[in-house]
Amino acid sequence: MQLSLDGVAQQVGSQAYLYPMSLAPVRGAVTILLGATQAGKTSLMRVMAGLDKPSAGRVLADGADVTGVPVRERNVSMVYQQFINYPSLTVFDNIASPLRLRNVRGPALDTQVRAIAGRLRIDHLLARYPAELSGGQQQRVALARALAKNAPLMLLDEPLVNLDYKLREELREELTQLFAHGDATVIYATTEPAEALLLGGYTAVLDAGELLQYGPTPEVFHYPASLRVARAFSDPPMNLVAGRLEAGRVTLAGNIVIPLPEVQAPDGPVTVGVRAAALRLAAVPGAVAVPGKVALAELSGSDTFVHLDTAMGNLVAQFAGVLDLQLGAPLSLHLEPAHLYLFDAAGLRIHAPQRPGALADVVSTPISETGG
Repeated sequence: MQLSLDGVAQQVGSQAYLYPMSLAPVRGAVTILLGATQAGKTSLMRVMAGLDKPSAGRVLADGADVTGVPVRERNVSMVYQQFINYPSLTVFDNIASPLRLRNVRGPALDTQVRAIAGRLRIDHLLARYPAELSGGQQQRVALARALAKNAPLMLLDEPLVNLDYKLREELREELTQLFAHGDATVIYATTEPAEALLLGGYTAVLDAGELLQYGPTPEVFHYPASLRVARAFSDPPMNLVAGRLEAGRVTLAGNIVIPLPEVQAPDGPVTVGVRAAALRLAAVPGAVAVPGKVALAELSGSDTFVHLDTAMGNLVAQFAGVLDLQLGAPLSLHLEPAHLYLFDAAGLRIHAPQRPGALADVVSTPISETGG
């Protein structure tokens, strides 16, 4: 299904949940709605599904105006944060319910249910009831029922958020494979940048009810259109510090000067961004040292996150492995000019690191924010 939103907005009384936005998710692909809690993701999905009618704008499905057409009259499947299964039905009958509505019966019904259950590794649970299942198994059943509906539009509203870490990792990998082999247009909402990167496809970044940027997920991640996108699509948060661009170089607090002769932008105040993983402990040719003191060293999985107090503010660096660092100990991090982002006084990106093979028009022309 080709879903298109044309100037859609949502307002209840004086409260604006969605500002006017237009979006046409790529047909047959996965589009991630990425944003913090209350960014507008669920409000947007409810409009897409037909659960809510927008205050303004139109919703089109394959060119037909379906604005205000209720969800029961649309061919849409949905999966929510909570496990929504029929408690009085077995797993088999839960998965079979949308197939029976399409008059699938007999051996064909049995074959299709078992095939879908096998893909989600719950074929051994078909005789059980939802109450007999773990949380992860219940969510697999909900996903299987959504897949069985075979709808051209599938909406998933943070479907893994209530699962533990291990289950999230397992299901995320399975979903990636399922989406890759499906024909449906999939809209997947998440608050986690890492999840968006793992699922791939396309990403629409939302913040406070505004659509900020939409495009292929790697492109949006590597080339955020603005400070707001950079903040939303970075985990851990991108380091952002104040500087001044002048004569092909950026001056930061502490008299740190970074040459950036390739930047074509007017002189003036800028915000400099660098991702935590781009900071180095060891000096490399062309890098600029930033001295400071260790404020915190925290272990997360197999990585160590080092918080450093510097003249330009607190910086966070991400390093592989376990580092033994003493609080208050002097330490220098190294900035490489090739890894820096620059944003102008209005918060729009004017420079980004160039990746090998990147499209020339992506790096040469700043992308404007979209949305109201």
